[in-house]
Amino acid sequence: MFEDLSFSLNGGSALVVTGANGIGKSSLLRTLAGLVPPSHGSIRLEGGAADTPPEEQAHYFGHQDAVKPALSVEENLQFWQNFTAPAPAPGFSVRSVTPLEALDTLGIGHTAQLPAAFLSAGQKRRLSLCRLLVTSRPVWLMDEPTSALDRRSETQLLELMNAHLAAGGLIVTATHSDLALADVLQLHLQAADAAALPVEDALP
Repeated sequence: MFEDLSFSLNGGSALVVTGANGIGKSSLLRTLAGLVPPSHGSIRLEGGAADTPPEEQAHYFGHQDAVKPALSVEENLQFWQNFTAPAPAPGFSVRSVTPLEALDTLGIGHTAQLPAAFLSAGQKRRLSLCRLLVTSRPVWLMDEPTSALDRRSETQLLELMNAHLAAGGLIVTATHSDLALADVLQLHLQAADAAALPVEDALP
């Protein structure tokens, strides 16, 4: 739980949220993703589709991989692409790709026809990342995005994140790792009795 929290983030920028376990990092991301309703205040995405809620213009990449084990790897992505709608935004220039293109980009194209249950933990994580590519949305909300990734996959993830920012996208990520992102703002959450929360950092 947190209160008196406000920030803004300009297009092409990332907000890295840090703090101790249980301080509210994941809760903040879930609130931005529309999974937890805020008790007070509002969330606005300026420049996005006026008739579409901010959470429907964002991807949420959480701790769970959201993989259906009985479906093939490609079918998982086809389901996600059919279930979600792209969210075009002024100044954001990323196109959606096909499931096979996304799988090839993440280096798991060879698994396309396998049941997702056969994937390793790292492969499932990369499959989950593919969801960010098959439906183009300007906001990425990412909770410990490097979890279960090997060093090579982590490097590739950072390349994808920087490409998203370079195209005018936004990223809000909770992490304990140092992420080499191009344009980063920091938000450190801490207990209210320890110090005032540093906030004023930005979501258009």
